[in-house]
Amino acid sequence: MKRLSRNLTAQVLFAVACGVALGVLDPALAKQMRPLGDTFVKLVKMVIGPIIFLTIVLGIARIADVKKIGRVGGKALLYFEIVSTVALAIGLTVVNVTKPGAGLDVSAMPKGDVSAYAAQGQGMTFVDFVTHIVPSSAVDAFAQGDILQIVFFAVLFGFAMVMLRGSAAPLTSVLETTLDVFFRIVALIMKVAPLGAFGAMAFTVGNFGLQTLLPLGRLMLDVYLTMFLFVFVVLNLIMRWYGFSLWAYLKYIREEILIVLGTSSSEAALPSMMAKLERYGCARPVVGLVVPTGYSFNLDGTSIYLSMATVFIAQVYGVPLTLVQQIGILAVLMITSKGAAGVTGSGFIVLASTLAAMKVVPIEGIALLLGVDRFMSEARAITNLIGNGVATLVISRSENEFDENMRASATTELAEARMNLNR
Repeated sequence: MKRLSRNLTAQVLFAVACGVALGVLDPALAKQMRPLGDTFVKLVKMVIGPIIFLTIVLGIARIADVKKIGRVGGKALLYFEIVSTVALAIGLTVVNVTKPGAGLDVSAMPKGDVSAYAAQGQGMTFVDFVTHIVPSSAVDAFAQGDILQIVFFAVLFGFAMVMLRGSAAPLTSVLETTLDVFFRIVALIMKVAPLGAFGAMAFTVGNFGLQTLLPLGRLMLDVYLTMFLFVFVVLNLIMRWYGFSLWAYLKYIREEILIVLGTSSSEAALPSMMAKLERYGCARPVVGLVVPTGYSFNLDGTSIYLSMATVFIAQVYGVPLTLVQQIGILAVLMITSKGAAGVTGSGFIVLASTLAAMKVVPIEGIALLLGVDRFMSEARAITNLIGNGVATLVISRSENEFDENMRASATTELAEARMNLNR
C-alpha cells in the first residue's frame, strides 16, 4: 500500500477523482482550487522553453549533418500533414453519420461570450502565421513561451554551432550539463503534479458544472468516440507497420496521459514526455526536432474537434453543407489549424478563423461550445500527446535512430515497478 501511495500514476488518478468529487459536492470551494492547477501549469511552462531550445540545439550539434537534419525535418512535416488530414477527414465522416447537432433548439442552449475569440479569428491569416514564426527578439520568444519561435531560434543556433565544428565543443558540454539540470527541475515539479491535477479538475467541474454537459452531451460523446477510433485504429495501424505496440507505448506514458487529463494541457507533460521517449529508445536529436515541432503542426485531437465542431454548428443552425463545401472546410482547416499554435484559446480562434473564411456557417455558433469546451479539451490534449509520441517513434525508426535495447530496458523497468506495487 505504501508503494502504491508513492506511485505518481496512482497519485494523479486519485487527485483527478477527488477533484471531480469536490466539483460536484461543493462547487464554490472547488472554484477556489484553480490556483493549484494554474501554478502547476506555470511551473511546467517555466522550463518548456529552455528544454526545447537545449534539446534541439544539442540534437542538431550531435547530428552535424545538414542533409540528415533536413531529411528528419522533412519527414516529420510530411507525416504531420498526412496524419492531420486523416484526422480531419475522420472527424468530418463521423459528424456527418451521427449528426449530433440535428434537431437541437438553439434558443434553449447556454451560450458564452466569445467576441474576443471571434475578433482574433477574423484577423488571423496564414501570412500572419508565417511572419509570426520569426521572433522580434530571442528573449521575447522565451518570455512569451512561444514554442514555434523558440524552435526557429534553436534551429538557427544549432546550425551555427555545426558551422563552428570543433570550436563549439566546450559550449556543447556546457549546454548538455544545463539540459541535465533542467530535467532534474522537471523531476522536482512532477512531485506536485497530483496537486495541479486536483486543482485544475476541481475548478473545471465546479465552474462549469456537469449539468452543462447535458445539451451537448451527444457532441461530446461523438468527439470522444472519434478520438478513440483515431488512436486505436489509425495510430495503432501506423505503430504496427513500424513494429511497435500501441498498448505497450500507452502503458509506458500513462503518467503523462493522466497529467494531461487533470490539467487539460498537453504542454504540462511536454518535458517529461521528451525524456521518456529518449529512455524508450528514440535518439535525442530526433526527439528534439520532432516533438516541439509536432506541438505546432501535429495537433490530431484538435483537428478532429475542429472539423466536428464546424459541421455541428451548421447542423444546429440548419445550414446544409454540400460535399464540395465540406472538402473546402477540410482545406481551410489544414491551414488555419496551424495558424494559432501556442495561442491561448487557440481552439476557438481557429474555429472562428475557419467560419469567417468559409462565410457559410454562422460564426456566433461557437458561443454554443464555450461551456463544454473545457471538458472536451482533455480529449484533444491527450490525443495530441499520444500522436506526437507516435510521430517521434515513427521518424526514429525510419531514420534507424531507435534503440531496441533501450526500449526493452524501459519496458522491463515498468514491469518490475508494477510487480513491486502489487507485492
